[in-house]
Amino acid sequence: MDDGEAFGGAKVGAPFDPLAFIKKPIVILRLAALLFAIIVFGCISSEGWQFHQGEAKEICIMNGSNTACQLGNGVAVVAFLAAIGFLIGEFFFEQMSNIKSRKHFVISDLVFSGFWAFTYMVSFCTMTHQWSKSEEPPAGYGHGNIGGAIFFSFFSIFIWGGCSVLAWQRYKAGFEGAFGEFESDPAQGGGDGYHSYDQAAPGGGYHNYQQNTEYSQPPFSTQGGDPGYQQVQY
Repeated sequence: MDDGEAFGGAKVGAPFDPLAFIKKPIVILRLAALLFAIIVFGCISSEGWQFHQGEAKEICIMNGSNTACQLGNGVAVVAFLAAIGFLIGEFFFEQMSNIKSRKHFVISDLVFSGFWAFTYMVSFCTMTHQWSKSEEPPAGYGHGNIGGAIFFSFFSIFIWGGCSVLAWQRYKAGFEGAFGEFESDPAQGGGDGYHSYDQAAPGGGYHNYQQNTEYSQPPFSTQGGDPGYQQVQY
């Protein structure tokens, strides 16, 4: 396998096709993760906090748990930055001529995406639990926003999980391609040399030696006689 096509990437030096790039499944998931992160952050930041007259400060409307609002916002902000970073990395992925660089990028994508899917699940469970214990805000303030934040946090679990699965498939394909070529390429394991050992053959030993040679007869063969020499008869 050519290093320029390792780990699911196109051949290095190929012209960039924006339409084909956008249609890639991993890019679609990254764009969805980016959009969902913006929605979650926007929903919590706009109406997730309410000023409390008794405490003279803003508190989270999810059962007064600042942890729920801060966790939801924090996870969304990091997901937003990570999605941008991986999209940029995906853009330059096709230009990585070093197979090790591609391997490190795929492994980073696999580990982070799996971990962030788990983080979104923790954030979703926390917000859902605190919101279920909350009293109805006055005039329904923030009700729709918190519902939207919880909804898109839930789907973000599958978005980041899907990114992790695609990264695993890419890593597996690259790993098998890197080691499978040694089994299929005869240049890696020798040429058309010794094929088998047959004890039943006359005298035993190796046979079917098919390597081509330049000499088909002894170099000093006298087949047909030598026109430049005549035998002397007595």
